[in-house]
Amino acid sequence: MSRERRGLRLITLLFSLFCCLWLVIGGGYLLAIGGSSYYLITGLVMALFTAQLAKRKGGAFFVYALILIATAIWSYVECGIDFWALAPRLGIWTLFGIWMLLPPVYRQISRPNAGNTPRTAMAVGVIVNLLMVGASFVVKDPQEIDGTLHVNNEAPAAPSVAAQDWPAYARTQDGVRYSPLTQINEQNVKDLQVAWTFRTGDLKRADDPGEITNESTPIKVGNMLYTCTAHQILIALDAATGKEKWRFDPKLKYDSTFQHMTCRGVSYHEVSATPTNGSQPAACSRRILLPVNDGRLFAVDAENGQVCKDFANNGEIDLQHKQPHAFPGGYEPTSPPIITDKVIIIAGAVTDNLSMKEPSGVIRGYDVNTGQLLWAFDPGAKDPNAIPADGESYTPNSPNSWAPSAYDAKLDIVYIPMGVSTPDIWGGNRTPDQEKFANGILALHASTGKLAWFYQTVHHDLWDMDVPAQPTLADIKDQQGNTVPVIYAPAKTGDIFVLNRVTGKPVVPANEHPVPQGAAEGDHLSPTQPYSEFSYRPTAHLTDKKMWGATMFDQMICRIMFHRLRYEGPFTPPSVQGTLVFPGNLGMFEWGGISVNTDKQFAITNPMQLPFVSKLIPRGPNNPMEPDENGAKGSGSEAGLQHQYGAKFGVELNPFLSPFGLPCMEPSWGFVSAVNLQNQEIIWKKRIGTIRDSSPIPLPLKVGTPMLGAPITTAGNVFFIAATLDNYLRAYSVHDGKLLWQARLPAGGQATPMTYEVDGKQYVVINAGGHGSFGSTMGDYIIAYKLPDTK
Repeated sequence: MSRERRGLRLITLLFSLFCCLWLVIGGGYLLAIGGSSYYLITGLVMALFTAQLAKRKGGAFFVYALILIATAIWSYVECGIDFWALAPRLGIWTLFGIWMLLPPVYRQISRPNAGNTPRTAMAVGVIVNLLMVGASFVVKDPQEIDGTLHVNNEAPAAPSVAAQDWPAYARTQDGVRYSPLTQINEQNVKDLQVAWTFRTGDLKRADDPGEITNESTPIKVGNMLYTCTAHQILIALDAATGKEKWRFDPKLKYDSTFQHMTCRGVSYHEVSATPTNGSQPAACSRRILLPVNDGRLFAVDAENGQVCKDFANNGEIDLQHKQPHAFPGGYEPTSPPIITDKVIIIAGAVTDNLSMKEPSGVIRGYDVNTGQLLWAFDPGAKDPNAIPADGESYTPNSPNSWAPSAYDAKLDIVYIPMGVSTPDIWGGNRTPDQEKFANGILALHASTGKLAWFYQTVHHDLWDMDVPAQPTLADIKDQQGNTVPVIYAPAKTGDIFVLNRVTGKPVVPANEHPVPQGAAEGDHLSPTQPYSEFSYRPTAHLTDKKMWGATMFDQMICRIMFHRLRYEGPFTPPSVQGTLVFPGNLGMFEWGGISVNTDKQFAITNPMQLPFVSKLIPRGPNNPMEPDENGAKGSGSEAGLQHQYGAKFGVELNPFLSPFGLPCMEPSWGFVSAVNLQNQEIIWKKRIGTIRDSSPIPLPLKVGTPMLGAPITTAGNVFFIAATLDNYLRAYSVHDGKLLWQARLPAGGQATPMTYEVDGKQYVVINAGGHGSFGSTMGDYIIAYKLPDTK
């Protein structure tokens, strides 16, 4: 026997022995802790196969055929016909079977007189596996919902802003992310092409934190486009050509300890007074309001990029004023403020899970013309509207609001999505005042800051279940034909809370349900939590059958990891053992929010699902109760060890991943979906996103990925979305979720697109700059698309 032939046999034997030992040892442990018996049984059968293979007996092939067929049956029982669930169960076995069927290999591992029967038996097993995998490409995807959205044909309402513009983060401050433009539609969207590309020049720097992001949605007013970069550089572009008009650099004061480096967008305000006698508008009559992560807010002249010197302190508001425990990056305004005809309303993020001594999440209203402070609402104070006297400060660790707010101009009410008082994952020291306005929708009278109403979506939050997205306001007709003014509040839990925006009362029921108990030492739990009946929340708890991996090897590890964690369904409390949090800390909905077509009474959503692990870390040498003499500083990340100084525990927060870095829960991890808002019926739901840009082999396989960013809809019956882990902007039909067009991006598109019209042409624009902690390709691109010019 030649050396090469002996090598083939040795490779086969070694791999067989490896599989045997892996499955017997790991499978035995898994069975001992309550997991599936499949791995141990298969490992023992594999031992028999290995022994017979070593002796070159024909019975080895019959044994392996048994493994193949038994695995196919077990896989079908566990997961049905779902390609991404079948692949790790059948893949290695099938490939190994094909390997042994190769003539050079087969001749070395079988006796010359064995005949064809053993080989035929194993070939049958391989074919059974291949047929199952092949069937998964043909049959309907079991995770998708097929349907057709039948929309009404009523005439659209008059737009509240000029149809050709996109003058606010979500086009309007209602948060609808809907444009009445129709030039780009279902029939011609396939013809979109690049109109222009602009590069900001603002790229990731060596001392940036890991959470550097390009999440900005540009706004468009007149013939100008305004956007901000990750370092909060404000840039004005010609909307037709993408040529730079001017830029303003606020000289962000930052370092790598910032938990975020984010600008989701800017706001626009036009002074109501108009010039007379043909005179020119007063200086800064059109203003861009720019939030800066080091705790400042600038007013910049929309015409030339100069600061508005008559606004506040030479164009600048210090948002750190009267903040307790102020430190760089401790308080970060990351979302554009709400602008009324009287008030600028701004809130900001407070560093998660750092310390019991952090800035306040106070919400403030400033005079829209002068920048003077008009009111404050401190969600952790006994009197939220009290403005601290000289020498005093706002309440430390008040609940904060980091996502964009929404505004109803007719009611003069601003709707603010609230987070939890930090530290997020342990709440034993929270005061009743800190709990009162946490995790819910806070409705304030915009002109005064006085409370209109508050609705809580999570009680005593220990899972970082902030209300993470801009709420959406809409007037919806119920099934009786009555018009109801509602607010949609997407939650990390997967629920969408539907409230009457005048009263705050649920329009769609959200009853309280019992949840797991058993808090960590010194903490407590709410016995119940609200569950909205409008929800994308998984209907069943996770089991080890849903554990995943690229191969059977890491799938088994994920099953072991699953059984070692505490998990009793949603709201399982954090623990020293380690708790599986599902829906996870990233949430089923994130800051992008949803898109609502108010004319036709439907919404487009993009829910995702990715479990996290929350493990409480007792105090010890590497996790002290208080920081060293240099003081508390952020970690530059929301993952890994979070100190929670002053609390009884620190916490480790991470996605639930295998040792190979893949999610331990089977895909899909992301969907797009349409819902009828008159009855909350989910009409269709489709996977979105491939692993092309996140796997070692760039395969464009539609697995369904997590997302950061939102969809936008248009009256042309298409919706656009980027957001996924792969570098694409896509367009779909709103009727059935069919993919109509996609464009390859040069970097990650973790932002919400927008659309506008200029010179009779409709454009679609996306910020393609990537997201550091999301792992997408970083860049500095603003890209616009339009239909080809007609001759």
